[in-house]
Amino acid sequence: MIGLTVRQMRYFDALAQTLHFGRAAKLAGVSQPALSSQIAELEERLNCRLFERGGKTVRMTDEAHALQPRIERILADIRDVETTARRGRPAMEGRFRLGIIPTVAPYLLPHVLPELKKQYPALQIELRESVTASLVEDTATGRLDAFIAALPLDYPGLVTEELFPDRFFLAVPAGDPAFASPPVPPESPALERLMLLEEGHCLREQALAVCGNVRPVAMASYGATSLTTLLQMVAHGLGVTLVPEMAARAAGVMPDLRIVPFQEPMPQRLICMAWRRNRARQDECVELARIIRALDQAVLAA
Repeated sequence: MIGLTVRQMRYFDALAQTLHFGRAAKLAGVSQPALSSQIAELEERLNCRLFERGGKTVRMTDEAHALQPRIERILADIRDVETTARRGRPAMEGRFRLGIIPTVAPYLLPHVLPELKKQYPALQIELRESVTASLVEDTATGRLDAFIAALPLDYPGLVTEELFPDRFFLAVPAGDPAFASPPVPPESPALERLMLLEEGHCLREQALAVCGNVRPVAMASYGATSLTTLLQMVAHGLGVTLVPEMAARAAGVMPDLRIVPFQEPMPQRLICMAWRRNRARQDECVELARIIRALDQAVLAA
């Protein structure tokens, strides 16, 4: 690894994660030309091709696959050195890398980020939106300081702090006679038209758990990577979908869409913050969780 810079290794890691130059540049916080230039220089120093470019697709070569675990170990050691160096410095300042799942990010962040900027202007939040499994892995390996997701989290090395419950509602086409008399029982045959997010999204598993023994037949024909896409599909009469309360507030104003409740006790998910055990930034994680809980209560009250 003689001659390789930490910057090049970080850019390599970002590109290996995303397999997309634009997304890798965004993840690394640089311009795409700057990232491409450093990757090209890295390949020149190693005298081998690491990434195959083909149109909009990027593929790792065998040499890159062999190099990846070694670079990950080096970067993890560097992050540990940075964490150790932070001890004794004031909390809530500097870079804080926060992950968040897609079914929470667009509804929580508009409230959280302005409040953090107001209370802690020296804190620089870097965000990564991804599914729970990726956030767990990135936090365990030190790529993230903490993340926000839904319980349960099956990883013993994480500390979790509960933030707030998020009840589930049902988004249905406006005027659909099957939902003329809510609340909706979880065993309703109309839930066979349930559409789900693609594999990997925790909301998919939560939706299947809520619906109990009803088998969603629409799931075989439709799948989406975002809740916004699902809601658009519902508005066009293609089916129904589960919607968290924080998203229901925004979805309720969509034309041709209606939000209806489930029977009591209403199903819900529990949103939490999680971070790696024994990390130096635990106090900051706890403080961030406190701010989010207070904001959630204020938003609900409003």
